[in-house]
Amino acid sequence: MNIPKDSDFSIHNLPFGVFSTSGTSPRVGVAIGDSIIDLAALVHKGLLDVPVEALEQPFLNNFIALGKSVTNGVRKSLQAMLTDEKAALKNLEAVFIKQADAIMHLPVDVRDYTDFYSSIEHATNVGKMFRDPENALLPNWKHLPVGYHGRASSIIVSGVDIHRPKGQTIPKDAKQPIFQASARVDFELETAFIVGKASQLGDSVSTKEAEDYIFGMVLFNDWSARDIQKWEYVPLGPFLGKSFASSISAWVVPLEALEPFRVAGPTQEPAVLPYLKYEGKKNYDIHLEVGIQPEGGAEHTVSRSNFKYMYWNMVQQLTHHTVNGCNVNVGDMMGSGTISGKTEDSYGSMLEIAWAGTKPVAMPDGSTRVFLKDGDTVIMRGYAEKDGVRVGFGEVRTKVLPAR
Repeated sequence: MNIPKDSDFSIHNLPFGVFSTSGTSPRVGVAIGDSIIDLAALVHKGLLDVPVEALEQPFLNNFIALGKSVTNGVRKSLQAMLTDEKAALKNLEAVFIKQADAIMHLPVDVRDYTDFYSSIEHATNVGKMFRDPENALLPNWKHLPVGYHGRASSIIVSGVDIHRPKGQTIPKDAKQPIFQASARVDFELETAFIVGKASQLGDSVSTKEAEDYIFGMVLFNDWSARDIQKWEYVPLGPFLGKSFASSISAWVVPLEALEPFRVAGPTQEPAVLPYLKYEGKKNYDIHLEVGIQPEGGAEHTVSRSNFKYMYWNMVQQLTHHTVNGCNVNVGDMMGSGTISGKTEDSYGSMLEIAWAGTKPVAMPDGSTRVFLKDGDTVIMRGYAEKDGVRVGFGEVRTKVLPAR
């Protein structure tokens, strides 16, 4: 199989997703180049030893629940078959489906979703804008991975459009709120990890164990209505300003595929409490970018960032999430929080890029943006690349439609 060098879906990747065609129901597949391998079809042909009932499903949950020994085994088997010139897979055109001919579905049944706030650059920028430029971070921020419980029901897959949300906002200098469509719809450049192993209520997952519980990662656009959020978030935090939608990429990249791209994270000062300490490299060098495409216009890149900037890593997030005995389940999703870098061109939201509306962004068609307009499509992409090995996430693409 001839796979372009710049393909996100190289043989080193082999991400899992759920697809259907005009002739098949939703089922588990693996992306390779511009094709999808139908895993159930491989089982039926005797080339893969996996319970087929876990593959002929509308979500990955049952397959993930088989454990990493099985899911990693599938990847290794596919890599062997794809590189062996004599392997039967080479001659089985029926198990390959063009991605262009398939419909991609939400890959996991998300029972619970938590969003963290783990980029020190993003948290500092927001603090400077809305609190104290000299003391931007709240006192707890460097001591624990701040997070909140989000709305799982409104998580959608790439390609599903959203409507501009409505809610209460407070006009500048007004004493009473008004009800209207949000004027400050924003994206948030994030990733999310998928829980691949359940824990028991009352148990805690240590930083040494945490990676055993992380199946893989997706790109994540955690939409925000900044004006609704600003009015409602005190004292209990995000609600309607966040719950209207979150978009994810269709392919889940296994954690094992990202192994070559491990890097050390930022130095954490002051030192974290013992339960949050960890050993080894737990950050990943993943290039991220965001483009805005106006209705009928050309796409314009507004941000280039990197997952390696994250102050709190996934291991610490999961450990903190469970330290009180909260259980997690297969398919649970944990958002990273907005991923911003140290420079203006690496900020992960329009709130930061346009600095709360004070620095409009020029678009190729002559228009400007401080927040998103109706008809804008937001496209997020991500990939890791090192020594000729490329592992990518594809994209998460969503269009903003007028309020209903």
